Formats: sequence, C-alpha cells, structure tokens
Amino acid sequence: MSTAQWLHGCTCTAMEKLALPEYDEVPLERIAAGLTGLRILFVNVFGLTTDDGGWVLVDAGIPYSAGRIKRWVSDQFGTPPRFILLSHGHFDHTGTVEDLAAEWNVPVYAHPAEAPFLTGQQAYPPPNPKVGGGLMALMSPLFPRDPIDIRERLRMLDNDGVIPGLPEWRWIHTPGHTVGHVSLYRESDRVLLPGDAFCTTDQRSFLAVASQRPELHGPPEYYTPDWDQAKLSVQKLAALRPSVVAPGHGLPMSGAEVEQALQTLAQDFDRIARPEGVEA
Repeated sequence: MSTAQWLHGCTCTAMEKLALPEYDEVPLERIAAGLTGLRILFVNVFGLTTDDGGWVLVDAGIPYSAGRIKRWVSDQFGTPPRFILLSHGHFDHTGTVEDLAAEWNVPVYAHPAEAPFLTGQQAYPPPNPKVGGGLMALMSPLFPRDPIDIRERLRMLDNDGVIPGLPEWRWIHTPGHTVGHVSLYRESDRVLLPGDAFCTTDQRSFLAVASQRPELHGPPEYYTPDWDQAKLSVQKLAALRPSVVAPGHGLPMSGAEVEQALQTLAQDFDRIARPEGVEA
C-alpha cells in the first residue's frame, strides 16, 4: 500500500484499521549533539538528552503509531522519557500522547494557551481545504480536530522559557499555527526545533510530503488560522540565526544555506508563505 493510499483512507473512523507503511518509518539520527528523531509517515518526533543522562520526548506523532515510537525509544534510549513536551496539540503531534504518557507514567508539558485543546474543553478551528491547494489541503477536513483530555498529566511551561532538566534549551512562544505553539532553541550551537512554525517540505503537496525534499516553507496552510502571528513567529525565529533546524514536518537541515533561507522566508513571508486571498 502506498503512502497516498494510506492517507486517502485516513478518516477518523477508518484510521485504526490501516497499517502504517513500514518504509515510512525513518530514523533521523545524529541531527545534533543530544538530538535524534523519528519520522513516521509525514510528521517527526524528537528525543532530547537531559543534563543528567535522561531524555525528553518532543511531540507524540500521529494516531496509532505508539508501537513504532516505543520501538524507537527502546532502540535509542532504553528507558522511558522524563516527560513529553508538545509543540502544540494538533492530532499529528498528540496522536499517541495519552497512551504513551499513561504507559510510561510521565507528565506532559505544553504552553498554557494550548490547555483548552488538551483538557477536552475546546476543539481547534476547522481547517480550510481551499487554502493553498494540493491533496493534503483537500484531505484536511478528514483530519481529527477534537480536543483530547490529558488534564491529569498536563503541566504548564513556565513563562521564562525554562525546560525542566534541559538547561541549555529554552522554549519560545511562536503562535500563529496555534495560539500556544512553541519552538525549542539551544543557543550554544544554534539548534532550532520550530515545530510547525515553518516546515522544510511543502505541506500543500502530497508529492513533496512523500519525497521529503528539503526546502523551507511556512506553516501548513490549511491548519494555520492566524497568518499575522505566524509571520511574526517566523521573524522571531529567523532573528536567532539557527545553523540547524529540525521541524515537525520535513527533514532536518543544516549549514549556512539554512540561515539564509530562513532570513528570506522571514523577509518575504507574505509572498512565500501567506496563502492567496489571506490579507496581509
């Protein structure tokens, strides 16, 4: 079964009946010191090593991928994470968080503005399948957007950017894609995990998602409600001048061209990323 066939069959009710294609489980190794990752289908999860030898899981992938993540965890780390940190609460970043947090008996950290979507109180705004065009956009109404309820395990990130056990890393509020979206940054070697603040693949295009050819794009268009905030967030991240980026969608990128590409995206965001018909 091809990735296209799998995606086409991914309604909320049918998703659990379909096996994830084995070839779409790709380790993302040696991204940077203390940073590794795993791509499952079209989204990435990451592991950050803590200062005391433990580690933290960043995001929790798509639904029904818990077995893949646990196998990767066993191979890479041998022990469960200290906690799970969510860049935001969309289904493709929280798909296994309830099951994994319960099995591992660990807390889940997120920005306070994401709390309504993680405590069963509020659903995300519906996606706009007309924005941007492409198969992924047309399929977006099928994606789950109901809130999950992990209130017993949920912990709020502090306002000072501190991440427990990760003194070299800090979280940065980067709203636009969601109101409580966060990115992670390590200043010592300028490594950036932007979540969905921007991507290194064109999320409008199924072919780009399938091929994973690295190139910088804005956040997924069909699921981004606030483009003014999204622009400010990209500009905030570009000002950090990262040398390595490891996003939620697309392959990690490094080198001088990354910094320049992100500067270009920030400076010309309205032309490159903002969808047609969405006023600046």
